[in-house]
Amino acid sequence: QVQLVESGGGLVQAGGSLRLSCAASGRTFSSYGMAWFRQAPGKERELVAAISWSGGSTYYADSVKGRFTISRVNAKNTVYLQMSSAKPEDTAVYYCAATQRSLSERRRDYDYWGQGTQVTVSS
Repeated sequence: QVQLVESGGGLVQAGGSLRLSCAASGRTFSSYGMAWFRQAPGKERELVAAISWSGGSTYYADSVKGRFTISRVNAKNTVYLQMSSAKPEDTAVYYCAATQRSLSERRRDYDYWGQGTQVTVSS
């Protein structure tokens, strides 16, 4: 019903910046809360950042707070994750996800997922 396609992943040096994009289609984008999750090899998928319907509320994991910024441009049906001061531990597959809730920190609330984009941070 909702298709999410991530882009912008790749290799970045420690301390550098990278911007991920997630393009949505199939539903009214502004009606969904959006989030970025990530999953490193052998680890559980974790919430990185979330943003409400209109972008007025955000959530960040403690591990990325102050370094990453989530934003959305509803007119473009796109959500972004600006990654700054990247660290090697940020290396993971990053997934875009959508929830019918305004904003959620719970993985189970996210109904739609993108295919993921690899982010590798070199030391």
